[in-house]
Amino acid sequence: MASSSHLKPISSHRLSNPRSQSPFQSQQQLGFAHSQAFATRHLKLSKATHDQDHFSAKRCSQDFTTRAFFFNKKPKSPPVSPKPTKVQELSVYEINERDRGSPAFLKLSQKPQNSLGDLVPFSNKLYSGDLQKRLGITCGLCVLIQHVPEKKGDRYEATYSFYFGDYGHISVQGAYLTYEDTCLAVTGGSGIFEGVYGQVKLRQLVFPIKLFYTFYLKGIADLPAELLGNPAVIPSPSVEPAPAAKATEPHGIIKNFTN
Repeated sequence: MASSSHLKPISSHRLSNPRSQSPFQSQQQLGFAHSQAFATRHLKLSKATHDQDHFSAKRCSQDFTTRAFFFNKKPKSPPVSPKPTKVQELSVYEINERDRGSPAFLKLSQKPQNSLGDLVPFSNKLYSGDLQKRLGITCGLCVLIQHVPEKKGDRYEATYSFYFGDYGHISVQGAYLTYEDTCLAVTGGSGIFEGVYGQVKLRQLVFPIKLFYTFYLKGIADLPAELLGNPAVIPSPSVEPAPAAKATEPHGIIKNFTN
């Protein structure tokens, strides 16, 4: 049996010396070191990728916002010119010369006296206020609303138009009383009267032969002098158009007057 005095103590330095480690232990430590290095590189790469993605998303958002500002912005509408509010006065005569088969009385009520529902379609000639020019015609429909025997007349609801050849037309609507002056609304027009509004005063001279109208028009450009003419002839039951206007001679009409 060996004596204990012959046993040599083993140094702890020798135990920790890597040269004394087995190849398997070295491989384990090397693999662990590689794993740590890979994990560190992967963490840094992930952080860099995250930062790049965040930067790209932020820049994309900014680019989208910029594009949305420039491309989604609604174009400005052109400024709309306000309608003229100037009131223009236009005077005309409506005269029935008994050569158009007007007016026609349609007795839908089938009662002996004028009654609700009776219709009166009509078309008469239109002259300038000074009676020097033939302007066109009127045409429309009156619906009898009420017979007023105490005033020896009737109340109609009228819808009709005034035609001025190439200049266009004016439409009106409202009450037409055969026994007193009335006002009707100007509801629109065409040609130079497009966008017109206002009212017209109707003066009964000889029912249903002669009527005098004074328009108060707004919303349109200045009317041509040809339509305005000279100061209107003072309305009376005896007024008559000038012979040239009545005969539709070239200097007594407007161009392409409505007939």
